[in-house]
Amino acid sequence: MYKPILATLAYIISPDGQKVLLVHRNKREDDIHFGKFNGLGGKIEAGEDIISSIKREILEESGLVAEKLILRGTINWPGFGKEGQDWFGFIFRVDQFSGQLVTENNEGSLEWVSIENLAEINMWESDRVWLPLVFERESLSFHGVAPFENGRMISWSCTRL
Repeated sequence: MYKPILATLAYIISPDGQKVLLVHRNKREDDIHFGKFNGLGGKIEAGEDIISSIKREILEESGLVAEKLILRGTINWPGFGKEGQDWFGFIFRVDQFSGQLVTENNEGSLEWVSIENLAEINMWESDRVWLPLVFERESLSFHGVAPFENGRMISWSCTRL
């Protein structure tokens, strides 16, 4: 039976539009993401809508307040979790923010990474497929499926609206 864990994920863009804020997951060796760079986000809590969830996650993880959010798309990750759990994520780009950025959180260090250099950092192979869609400035949203098996993406399909 399909009962995905619902989550939000955000990519905060620097004011000059050249960099993205990522968390380098380097704190806990038992973390499924250990050593990888990820956007900010997490599980949607009971009683939250997706906007409340991503704003809470961004504030908790970075100290920043998201002011201009754009829902870029959704991704279904069947079999992604540590024990094969299914995940479903709402993917955002944050074009404006305020607040004081912290340098780290309980998952790792926060780093501004050049969008041009994303191919050079350690991230999930599936992120390399869909992450460029987050940075597109056109209004089409994306809705993808990236099934995982044994910690690896086995296929990718996507519909654009």
